[in-house]
Order: sequence, then structure tokens, then C-alpha cells
Amino acid sequence: MLLQISEPGLSPAPHQRKLAIGIDLGTTNSLVASVRSGTAETLPDASGEHILPSVVHYGTQCTLTGTDARRLAAEDPLNTIISVKRFMGRGVEDIRALGDVLPYRFTRTDGGMPFIETVQGEKSPVQVSAEILRALRGRAEETLGGDLLGAVITVPAYFDDAQRQATKDAARLAGLEVLRLLNEPTAAAVAYGLDQGGEGTIAVYDLGGGTFDISILRLRRGVFEVLATGGNTALGGDDFDQMVAGWILEQAGLDIKALDPEQYRKLLDAACAAKEALTDSDTVSINFDGWSGEITKTIFDSLVDPLIDRTIKSVKKSLRDAKLKAADINEVVMVGGSTRVPRVRERVADLIGKQPLTDIDPDRVVAIGAALQADILAGNKPADEMLLLDVIPLSLGLETMGGLMEKVIHRNTTIPVARAQEFTTFKDGQTAMAIHVLQGERELVDVNRSLARFVLRGIPPMPAGMARIRVTFQVDADGLLSVSAREESSGVAASIEIKPSYGLEESEITEMLQASYTFAKEDKEARNLLERRVEAERIIEAVQNALAIDGDILLSPEERAELAEQARHLAETTKSHDADLIAKTTEEVAKASEVFAARRMNAGIRAALSGQAVDAFEALGADKTEK
Repeated sequence: MLLQISEPGLSPAPHQRKLAIGIDLGTTNSLVASVRSGTAETLPDASGEHILPSVVHYGTQCTLTGTDARRLAAEDPLNTIISVKRFMGRGVEDIRALGDVLPYRFTRTDGGMPFIETVQGEKSPVQVSAEILRALRGRAEETLGGDLLGAVITVPAYFDDAQRQATKDAARLAGLEVLRLLNEPTAAAVAYGLDQGGEGTIAVYDLGGGTFDISILRLRRGVFEVLATGGNTALGGDDFDQMVAGWILEQAGLDIKALDPEQYRKLLDAACAAKEALTDSDTVSINFDGWSGEITKTIFDSLVDPLIDRTIKSVKKSLRDAKLKAADINEVVMVGGSTRVPRVRERVADLIGKQPLTDIDPDRVVAIGAALQADILAGNKPADEMLLLDVIPLSLGLETMGGLMEKVIHRNTTIPVARAQEFTTFKDGQTAMAIHVLQGERELVDVNRSLARFVLRGIPPMPAGMARIRVTFQVDADGLLSVSAREESSGVAASIEIKPSYGLEESEITEMLQASYTFAKEDKEARNLLERRVEAERIIEAVQNALAIDGDILLSPEERAELAEQARHLAETTKSHDADLIAKTTEEVAKASEVFAARRMNAGIRAALSGQAVDAFEALGADKTEK
């Protein structure tokens, strides 16, 4: 009889342990991992294979995923979807801008989300990704022998909001509860940090099949903090294959436009096979469409060096963002199958000045780190064993005049975090302020997500712009958002606690997916226009109030009439959609009212000094001179 022996608290009884998994949803390959008997390990399928090719084949009879689907890529390329991660959260035009990535037929929908035509109908990137996640979920449930509490799914650190939302939606379609979306480089740091227990500054160089990420992280006493991130969501091993494929066509004297989809798929397969073989060989033979030849490691290095240059440029930029030099990096972690390319490791070592870490399989390290986090989030281990500073996936802010969103905490800010910003009143005598808390990346309130509203009351009545209302946003390590507002002179305060929900209803998903890349230019123009209108309205109200109080006293009838007419003209101008015209007219009214403002100031000073003894001020002046 065998007894399992483990440290107290590390291996609960099966009926007590909650089943959670970590998933590395990769462009080329995907993996699922879990913590068993205190150790994180990737889970194999029935054939013993740990890696699941991120490929889905839609056939007339059934849908295949993984290795079986990959075998049909050359035979039926239009219905075999590869590298779908590149299409997540993108519009049709964005995908076309990537170039001839893959030979699919894309169709545009009303929402802007691209769909791929297959024999089973149109399929979105979200649906394709859901098939991959569903296969990984099934593997995990079969291996672990039970239903899953949830999963930590990794995404590139450079993924924007639309891409992250698309990933979460794919998980929901696959029947998975997302415990957290975790940046891939951070997951890798988790794996290496636990294994080696070191402290210092780490660069995580993640070059996968279709994406590149560089993250600079600080590891201190088990705490991982992201200092800077960068990368490219459309650069990876697939591009290495493209470079080799182009070289093959050039050597064979073939035109890419003359290839049908099946030939093109075979070309990419031959290029990929040559790339992988050159990891251990100096020369590799290639056969394609009747042409035979050889490619050397020297030729391959020259082909991919321009691509590696782009990654090196991103590394240097991230170092600058983190205010560090290459010499400040203690370790470099290599992640992603494409980091097996010797030239990649060589270039990174030359830049940083030390050999990168490759102790953990670069294909598995991200899934292992995700599994470790999932184990903690599931409650199987004390959360204080390792505090991971996660990031906010969507910006948090509040509504300002004109229906604009002012971001207080920006997307990808590490948590826990607290940020404060000062605001003021818009109208004279204003005694209350409505605080509208928002979430999103757009400029206008209407197209962002409303989280909560509360009111700050008891503001002392004072002229517009004089009150100082300090609004503080605080997000704790669990993602709990607290917003408080305080008027500084009186101390009156109000607050609210919000539990952000980053998931979206089905009807909202399409809009979120396309919003960030469709309306950026329009949002910027709309914000500029509204800001100009708000400033103009502030000037108009100030001038009108001043005229009502002191216009007859300090201005001649002609001066008063002219200033009133200019304010009226500005009011008419604000109705236009010409932001530059509004700004110009606002400046003209502000300049025209300068003399009036100066007279009001002088009158105020005279009133304040009225009745004061002149010799008292002379004595005060003498006292200041002596000091």
C-alpha cells in the first residue's frame, strides 16, 4: 500500500482540493497545466502529447482540433484555421494590413468583426479559439478526474482591450470560468521565480509563433512587479517561416501569386521544417514543387535578422521606459518556441551581456506559471505565499463636463494602485457634485461602461473654479475598486466601493471588439470639439455674470454692449462642429474681456482697502523691508 506524503497544506485531500488549470493559448501551440502534488506540470493528451497545435479544421462531417487538424492544413487550407490568435480583436482591414498571412476568405459583418468562410459556415476568431480552449478543457477534466473551478488564461502583455475581451469571450464559449487573464511574460516570471527563488530585475523575452512581447519585471521577496512592457502583436515565428518561404520562391523562380492555397500551405510547411532543422544543423535540404536546394544557417540568420532587429528595438525601448540599462538586468527569461532559434538567443545575449535562462522548456513555462497562479486563486494555497501584481485590463475614470471621460487609472497599470486627481466646480455657488465612475478606453462617456454613480454634497458655495475636489481611485490586489471624493477646504467627503466586472454580455461583445480600432480618430475629434465647447461655455457664463454685477458700473454703454455681443456670438459659434473656430472665438472673447477683468480686480482691491489707515500699510511695508 502506497501513501502520498507531502508538506502540510500543499496537497489537500482530493475531495478538498479545487481543480483549476493554467492555459497558454498560443498562436502556434497551446498547453494546459495544473498543480498536482505540489508541482505544476503540463497535462498530456491520450497519446502522451503535451502540446496541442492551435489549429482547427472545419470539415463537412466534423470539427477537428490539434494534431489531427494540422495534418489537413495542406490538403484543405481554406477550412483549416491556423494562427487564429493573430486575428483576435481585429477588424478586416487590420488583418489585411498584416499581408498575405494565411489564405483565408474573410467576410465583414455589420459589427466589424471578421469572419472566416468555411464549409460549416462563417466562423469568427472567437469561435475558433473556443474550439482550442474546449479541447484543452476536455483534456484537463479527463486527466484530473473532475469538473474545473476555473482557469487562468495567458495573453500577450501587448494585447489591447479588444483582444483581451475576445479571449475572455472565447473561454466563455468553451465553458470555462476565467479566474484571471495573466500576461504571458508575468506567468513565465512566476515559474522561474518559484523554481530559483531569486531576486532582482528580469527581462522576459517572449517570441512565439505570432506575437512578440518584452517585459521588464522586478522580483523582490516573491513579489513580481511589471516595470515596463512592449512588443508586437504581429511578429513571431510565422514571420520567420514567411522569410524562408520567400527565399525558397526566389531560388525556385516561382511567383507567390501563381500558388493555389494548397501549394502555399505546403510552402509554409517546408519553410517551417527547414527553420526547425537549422536549430541543430548547419545545412538543410528543401524540396518544394519540383525544386530542390539547400539553405544554410548563415543564409537563414541573414533572412531573420531584420525581424530580430525589431524585437531588439522593442527591448531597448522597454529598458528606457523602465529607466534601466542592459547592465541592470539580472536575468533574461526566454519564452516561446521561436526562442529555440540559435540566432535569437545569440542576439539577446549580445544585447544584455549574459546568457539567457532556458532551464524550463520555453514552450511550457507560461502554462506552468499560469497553473501556479490558478492554484492560488482557487484557494488551494495561501495567497500570501506569492503576491503577483496584476494589471488593470481597462482604464478607470470619471465623467467631466461635456460628456467626456477623464482617465484616472490607465489600462495595464499594475495593482494594487491608488491615484488621485483634483477637479473643480463649473458653476458659481455649486454645492454638490455628481461623480460618475467609468471603465473603458473611449473618449466619450456614452460609449464607455458605467460602473457607479454617487454624489458629493455639502460643498461650500463659492465662485466657479474655486472649489478643490480631490477624487481618489484605489484598486486593491483583488481588483476591488474604491472611489472617494473630498472637498479640501471643508473636508466634506463621499465614497463608494465597486467590484469591476470585466466580462460582457453577448450583445456587447461585438461592439467592444471593434470599438477600439474603429473609432479612435472620431473619438479624438469629438473630444477636442467638446473640450472647446466646455471652455467656451465657461467663458460665456463668467462674462455674463460679470456684466450682470458690474457691467453698468465699470463699463460704458458702448463697451458693455460690445462685450455682450461678443459673448452672444461665441454662444452661437459653440453650436458649430468646427473646434478650431470655437477655440479662436473663445480666445477673442477672453482677450476682449481683459480690460473689464482688470477694472473689476482694481475695484475689488479698492473696496478691500477702504477705511484702512494708510500709515498701517506703510508700517507693514517697512516691516517687510527689514525682514
